[in-house]
Amino acid sequence: MELSLPQIWLIVGLLMLVAELISVALVFVFFAAGALLTALLASLGVLPSLEWQLLGFSVISVLSLALLRKHAKKLFHPRGKLQEYNEYAGETAMVIKDIPASGEGKIFYRGAEWTALSATHTAIIAGSKVIIRRTEGIKLVVEES
Repeated sequence: MELSLPQIWLIVGLLMLVAELISVALVFVFFAAGALLTALLASLGVLPSLEWQLLGFSVISVLSLALLRKHAKKLFHPRGKLQEYNEYAGETAMVIKDIPASGEGKIFYRGAEWTALSATHTAIIAGSKVIIRRTEGIKLVVEES
């Protein structure tokens, strides 16, 4: 079975979508759009030769990446969205493993150990009391009280 060029572009587009799902970098989706649109245009005869299809794919992919990536990132990763509700902010905890200026340490809070980061990017030594400022995923961002 021999595949036509539009079928190959369709497969490339689907593979790019799978790559996006794996990488979540929000880059492959634009190449997927370029490949899928190229498949459509090639099947309609608008892009008749491989050279025109490669040019169309390149232009569509690069333009969509340049013009839409920033907006798409805001849509999928809005800043502060994870911090809208933060029941831990303002509460105190105890450092049980030194927190380096730009690294992770451990704090004891509500009967459990938590990974912690320094909000002020200064080192905090074990035994210090800290105030929780916010969360970043499952890590607590703290500063010395």
